[in-house]
Amino acid sequence: MRLHKGSQACLLLLVHAVGQVVVAVNFKQCLNDIVQNASTTQNFTGLLNGDGDPVSNLSDATSISYSMCASRCRPQQEPFQWPVFSQEFSAWLLPNLALISQLPFGAQYRIDNLMSAVLTVGSPTLAGYSLFITLLNSRWINRRFDHSVNHPNSRFAVSILSSLQQVPLRLHPDRARLSSLIVLPENDSWLRCLAEFVNYTHTWSIASATSIVWVVIAYILTVANSLLDVYANFQSHGEATGSLWLWLIPIVVGWLQLSPKCDFNRLQEAYDRADRHSIPTGAAGVCTGISPAPSHRALVITAREEDVMSPDEFLTPPVFNYSRSLRWAFTAETICLQFEVTSENAHSHLPAHSGSESTEFGTTSGTDDGDRRGFPQDAVMYCPQSSHWAPGVFTRMAIASCASLALQWGTAGAAIVVAWFTPTVGLGCRSMGYLLYAVISTLIWMMLLMSSILAHHSAAYPRRAPLFSRVALALSHFLRWTGKLLAIINFVLVILACVFQYSNFYDRCFCNSSVFSTRGAAYAVVIETIAQAAQAKAAWIGAIVLACTSASIFLGLVYLLLDTIPSYRSHFSSR
Repeated sequence: MRLHKGSQACLLLLVHAVGQVVVAVNFKQCLNDIVQNASTTQNFTGLLNGDGDPVSNLSDATSISYSMCASRCRPQQEPFQWPVFSQEFSAWLLPNLALISQLPFGAQYRIDNLMSAVLTVGSPTLAGYSLFITLLNSRWINRRFDHSVNHPNSRFAVSILSSLQQVPLRLHPDRARLSSLIVLPENDSWLRCLAEFVNYTHTWSIASATSIVWVVIAYILTVANSLLDVYANFQSHGEATGSLWLWLIPIVVGWLQLSPKCDFNRLQEAYDRADRHSIPTGAAGVCTGISPAPSHRALVITAREEDVMSPDEFLTPPVFNYSRSLRWAFTAETICLQFEVTSENAHSHLPAHSGSESTEFGTTSGTDDGDRRGFPQDAVMYCPQSSHWAPGVFTRMAIASCASLALQWGTAGAAIVVAWFTPTVGLGCRSMGYLLYAVISTLIWMMLLMSSILAHHSAAYPRRAPLFSRVALALSHFLRWTGKLLAIINFVLVILACVFQYSNFYDRCFCNSSVFSTRGAAYAVVIETIAQAAQAKAAWIGAIVLACTSASIFLGLVYLLLDTIPSYRSHFSSR
C-alpha cells in the first residue's frame, strides 16, 4: 500500500517527535558523565559551581557552561513526566481556566462572547481598565447629579445612565426631544419604568462563589506544598504561573460586585417594556393633549452602524466599555446639563409653557407639576450645549489606567521574580515568556485606548469630516484590529507558557542557562545548592506577597468606591 505524500510527511514528523522523546536528556546523568571524564583527563573546563565560577575540586561541580551543555548533553529537553504535568496543570492552570466562565458576557452573538474572554485573558490591563472606568463613571455621574441637580426624576436618570454603560447610548439629534423628555411630566412614567427595568441584578451565585473559592484554596494549598519542597522539580514548579493568573480573581469579583447590565436581549426587552408601560392615562394625558411617544426615543440604546465610530461599542460584554466610555460620558454630561437647566428654570419660576403659572419642584411623588406643562416645541428653550469631551474624563481615565497597570504588573512581576531567581538566576525562557505576556498586554491596552480616543475625536465631525479626522478614524480602526490580533496571540502565549512550564519543555540547556541575561557567561545549574534553594524560597515568598498585595489593593479600591455609586432598589420598593 502506497502512502500519500502528505501522510508520509505526517508520519515522518510523528517519528521525529517520538525520537525526540526517546533521546530526551537527563541533566544529572550528563553531569555525572562529564565529571567522570574530567576525573580521568583532569580537564575541568566547563565545570562550574553554583555561582558560575570554575571549580578546582570536582565535588563542587554543580553546574556546567552552556557551550558544554549544548555539546555534551544535547539540546533536547528533560523527559516529559505525565504525573508532574497533570498535577501542576490541575493545580495551577485548570482552576483559572474554569474561573473565566464567571466573567460577564451577554453579547448578542457567541463569537463576541468568545472574543471578550480572549480579550480579557490576552490583556488583563484592558480588563482592569474597563472595570475601573465603569466604576469611576458611575461614581462621577452620581456625584454630578447630587451636587448640581434638584429634580424629581434625577434619581431615575442616574440609575439609567449608570446601568447603560454596556450599550451604545445615544441621544436623538433633535435636542427638543431630550428637553421634552425631561421637562414634560407626561414622560416621567417612561423614565421611572426604564430605570426600574434595567436595574436588575446579576451578581453572586453558587457557581461563581464556588469557582472563586476553588481558585483561592488551590492557590493556597499548592503554594504551601511548593514552599515545603523547594528541591523537588524546582524548574517545573508552577508558583510563577499561579501568580501570573492571580489578576483574574479581583476582575471576576469586581464585576460580580458591580453587576454590569450587559445582557443584550434583556436590555432590549427592558427598553421595549418601558415604552409599553409608559402610555399616559388620566390627567397627565389630558392636560397636554399629546402623546409622549416621540420623546421616548430621545434616548436610545442602539445605534446605526454609520453613527458609531467603533464597532466595539455594539458589543455588550463590559470588557468593551473602554470603547464606549468617552461617548457615554458625553451623553451623560448632556443629560445632566439638561436636568440642571430644567431645575434652574423651575426654581426661577420659568414655566415650560408661556401660558402656565410656575411652581417649584418638590421631592415627593405628589409634586405639583404645573410649571412643567407644555408642548415639545416649548421645551426647546431648555436645550443646553455641552462639550464633546466631558469634564474630568481624562482624570478618570488616568486613575483607571494606574489601577489596571498596577494589577497587571504586580501579578506578572511576581511571576517574573519567581522565574528570575529560580536557578540559574537571570532572564531565561520562563521569565521572558511572562515578561512578553505583560508587555503585550500593556501594548494592547494602549492601542485600544488610543483607538477609542481617536474614534471619539472623529465622532465630533459626523458630516464632511476634515482630512485629519478621516486619518484619525482610519488609525483608530487599524489600532483596534491590531490590538485584537495581539490579544489572540497573547491568549495563546500565556496558555503555552504554562503548558511549557509543566511539561519540562523549558528544561533544556538554552532555557536553564538564562542565556538572555548572562549571554557569553551562560551556565546551567544542574544540582541546586542549599544557598540557592534558600534564595529561591525567599524570592518565591516575596513574589507571592507582591501578587497578593496587588490583587488585594485593586479589589480593595473597588470595594471602597462601590458605596459611591447609585443604588435604587430601596427607592423602587418604596414607590
